[in-house]
Amino acid sequence: MIRKLLFLLTLVATVSGAAIVSQAQPQTPVTRHTRDAVVSGRVPLVGHLPASQSMEITLVLQHRNQPELDQLLKDLYDRTSPSFREFLTVEQFTEKFGPSRGDYETVKSFAKAHGLQILSTSRNRMNLQVRGSVENIEKALNVTIGVYQHPTENRTFFAVDREPTPDMPVRLWSISGLDNYSIPKPMFKRIDASAKSNAKSDATTGSGPSQSFLGSDMRAAYYEGTALTGSGQSLGLLEYAGTDLTDLNTYFKNVNQTNNVPITLLSTDGTPTSCTAKQGCDDTEQTIDMTQSLGMAPGMSSLVMYVGSSDSAIFNAMATADPLNAQLSSSWVWSPADPNTDNPYFEEFALQGQNLFQAAGDSGAWGKGSEVWPADSVYVTSVGGTDLTTTGPGGDWASETAWSDGGGGISPNGFAIPSWQVTTAEGCSRCSQTLRNAPDVSANANFTFYVCADQTACSANEYGGTSFAAPMWAGYLALANQQLISNGSTSTLGFVNPIFYQIGLSSSYDLDFHDITSGSNGYSATTGYDLATGWGSPNGDNLINALAVVSAGFALSASPASVTVLQGASGTSTITSTVTGGFDSAVTLSASGQPAGVTITFNPPSITGTGTSTMTIAVASTTAANTYYITVTGTSGSIAETTTVTLKVTEPATNFTITASPKSLGLNLGQSGSVKITTTVSGGFDSAVALSASVTGSHITVSFNPATISAPGSGHSVMTVSADTGAVQGRHTITITGTGGGVTHTTTVTLQVEN
Repeated sequence: MIRKLLFLLTLVATVSGAAIVSQAQPQTPVTRHTRDAVVSGRVPLVGHLPASQSMEITLVLQHRNQPELDQLLKDLYDRTSPSFREFLTVEQFTEKFGPSRGDYETVKSFAKAHGLQILSTSRNRMNLQVRGSVENIEKALNVTIGVYQHPTENRTFFAVDREPTPDMPVRLWSISGLDNYSIPKPMFKRIDASAKSNAKSDATTGSGPSQSFLGSDMRAAYYEGTALTGSGQSLGLLEYAGTDLTDLNTYFKNVNQTNNVPITLLSTDGTPTSCTAKQGCDDTEQTIDMTQSLGMAPGMSSLVMYVGSSDSAIFNAMATADPLNAQLSSSWVWSPADPNTDNPYFEEFALQGQNLFQAAGDSGAWGKGSEVWPADSVYVTSVGGTDLTTTGPGGDWASETAWSDGGGGISPNGFAIPSWQVTTAEGCSRCSQTLRNAPDVSANANFTFYVCADQTACSANEYGGTSFAAPMWAGYLALANQQLISNGSTSTLGFVNPIFYQIGLSSSYDLDFHDITSGSNGYSATTGYDLATGWGSPNGDNLINALAVVSAGFALSASPASVTVLQGASGTSTITSTVTGGFDSAVTLSASGQPAGVTITFNPPSITGTGTSTMTIAVASTTAANTYYITVTGTSGSIAETTTVTLKVTEPATNFTITASPKSLGLNLGQSGSVKITTTVSGGFDSAVALSASVTGSHITVSFNPATISAPGSGHSVMTVSADTGAVQGRHTITITGTGGGVTHTTTVTLQVEN
C-alpha cells in the first residue's frame, strides 16, 4: 500500500515582483485553497491538527514578466520565429522569468519571522522548503487547519477553513498542500482476484511468461527498429513513493535481459527513496514506469526517479535538474484545490525544452468531477490506452483497438482549448470547441503485461493501465530526440503537442501514427483524432522521422558568452556558426543592444557554412559601468538566428605604481648617493602619495625631496642615501613605501656599502 504521508504539507507561496512597502497588508493568494466540501459545510469538523505538530512546507514564488514569458512560449514552437527551439537553460529562465532575488529574500524573511526553519533552497528561486509547527503556519497564514470526515472515502482529511491571508508585502500565487483531501493515485489496474479463474489472458503474442508483454515487446511493436536506443538522452519519472530496485532486477533476470541504464533515486523533499512491502509500501507503479521506459529506450544515459510527497517538490526538482531530462512521465493523478497551481512548473518545462507525458486514467470516458488532473492540463501530453496485438513474441504491430478503461474526454477542470488543438476539434464531432480535449496520443494499456513488484512472485497478464502507456511514450520520445540530435539539431523537440497536432492534420498522418478506429472507452474510436485514443499510437520509425526533420539552417553560439571589459579597453568573443540540413550559404553578422560608446566589429563580417568570426567589443572610457546584453544576429536570406553575449563594463581600479631607478646603489663609507622614485596613477586615482623608507642595517640614512608627491599622485622624488663611517660594509636592502588614497605600494633598492 502506498505510503500516505497525511501530515506532510507543501506551502506554495508565489510572490509577485511588487515593490516592498513599509507595512505589509494581508493579501489573498491568486489561486484557490479551500475545498468546496469544507466551505459549504457538507463535511463535519471532527477536530484540529495538534498545534505542536511539525510540518514541512515549501514556499514557491511565481514568475516575473508573464506577458514576455507567454510570447516566448509561442515563439519557441513557431517554425517561422527566430526563437524556434532556442530553449532556455535553468540559469537563463531564472534571469528572465524567475523570482527576483529581492522577492526570494522577502519570503525567506517572512518564513523566519514566523518561526519556520529553512531546510533547502532552489536554484531557480521558486521553491523554499521550510519546517514549522501547525500553530506557526496557522498564524502565518491566518487560517485554522481542521480535520474533517471525507465525503466519499472512509478516512478523515485536514484542510484550511478559509483562504489564507498572509501578512506579506508581496502577493502569494498559491498555497498547495494545505490539505490532504485528494491523495495521489497510480494509474494502473489489476484484474479482480475473485474473477481471475474466469478471466482469460488478454496477451497472446508477448515474449514474457504466459505470452505477456515486456517493455521490449512494446519497443518492437511501436518502434520496429534497432538503431535508436535513446543514447545521450535522460528520462525523469514522477513518483509519490520510492522503490526497491530488487524488483526491477528480478524482472530483467526472469526475462533473460540486462538493464544497462544508470538509475538515480532522487528524494525531492526528504521522502524516503526506499519502498518495500515490509514497510507497508507498494512499488508496483514505480517498477512499471521503469520497465516500460527502459524497454522502449534501453540505451539512455540515465533514468531519474523523482520521489516526493508533494507535486511542487517533484515538479520543481524536474525543472532544475542538472542535466535536464528532455522527457518526463507521470502515472499518478490527483485533484488539487486549484488546477492552476502547478502551471509555473509546466511553463518552465516548455521553456526549457522538456515534455511531460501524463497517464489519462483508467476509468473510461471522463465526466464531471473525474479525478484525472493533470491529464487535462494544456501543458502536458495526455496518454490514453489501447488494446494491442502483435505478430508474435518481439514482433511488429498487427492491430489495435481502443481500451475500454482508457481515460479521455473533455477537460473536467474546464481548461480552455489550446491553440494547437482548435483546428483538430473542428473536425471531431464529439470534441469540445471551447475546452481542452484529451487524450493526445495513446498506447497499449490492456491487462497484457509482465510485472514484478513488492518483492514477491511476478505476475503475467494481471496488470494494465495508462500507467504503462505514459512512460512508454516518454521512452519513444527519447528515441526521437536521439534521431533529431543525430540529424544535426542543437536542441531537443521540447513540448511535442504542437507538432503532434500538425502531423495529425497532415497528409502523412496515416504513415506516422496508427489511427485506431475501433473500440470505445465511452467515446468511440473513429478515423482521425478521437476522445478514446487521441491521434493513436506511434507507427514505427515513421513518426520519429517526421518529428526529427531538421530544416537547412544554422545556429549561432558565442565563446565566451560573457565578456568583461574595462572602460577605455576592448574584449573579444568567438562567434561560431553550426549548420544543419546541408546549409552552406553566407551568414552576415550584426549586433544590437550595445550601449552608447561601445563599438562592435566582426572579422570576418560573414561566415559561410560552419565557421567562426571574431567579435571585437571596443568600450569607450565614457561608457557607464554596467552589465549589457548584446544580441548577435546572423542573417542569410529569410533565415535569422541569434545568440547573446553578456558585456560587463567595469571601471578601471583606482591605483598607482611606484618604481625606483636605478634599482641598485654603491657607496663608500662616508659617501651619499641618489635614486629617482617615480609614481604613476591609473583608474582615476587622485591623491597625494607620501613616501617613506626602511633599511636593513644601522648608520644609513634616507631622505626624500619632495617627501610627498602632490595629488593626483603622479610624479618624481629624489631619494638621497647616506652611509656614515659606522655603517656595516656589505649588501643592504632599502624598502621604499608609497601611501595615498587608502592604497599602499612598495619597491626596493639594493645598497652595497664598501670601505
